[in-house]
Amino acid sequence: MSQNKRLVWNEVAPQGAKALFGIHHYITTGTNLPHELIHLVFLRVSQINGCAHCIDRHTRDLLQTMPFETVALVPVWAEVPHLFPDQYCAALAWAAEVTLVSETRASDEAYAAASAAFTPKDLVDLTITIAAMNAFNRLGAPFRLPVAAKA
Repeated sequence: MSQNKRLVWNEVAPQGAKALFGIHHYITTGTNLPHELIHLVFLRVSQINGCAHCIDRHTRDLLQTMPFETVALVPVWAEVPHLFPDQYCAALAWAAEVTLVSETRASDEAYAAASAAFTPKDLVDLTITIAAMNAFNRLGAPFRLPVAAKA
């Protein structure tokens, strides 16, 4: 099966890529969010959005710190909350709420739950993390960034 060759967005628009990677740098170096939590949110947002490149990449990142059995169950985390710390569950719920904001409208209930689990600064940083991954997914999926996985 042949794969359509699409534009390499970060080569075509390097200044735009630099701006987005600046946000990524802030998330990974300028916040108090645990790196495992960041990668968990990156993965879940990418699963919701169906970005193969980002799912592949962030699954690999997460497998460095989290057991395979847990990573495999991220799509159904709400059915197995005992596998994740409470704060991770709150982050996963907020990630879905923000990613699907056109449907959820970021409900008061979801906001209250996220606010209870995070400091105000960490909640803003978590929301920036979610927003950034949504932006990357909206470039990765349409331009069909390649995956590291091999057949």
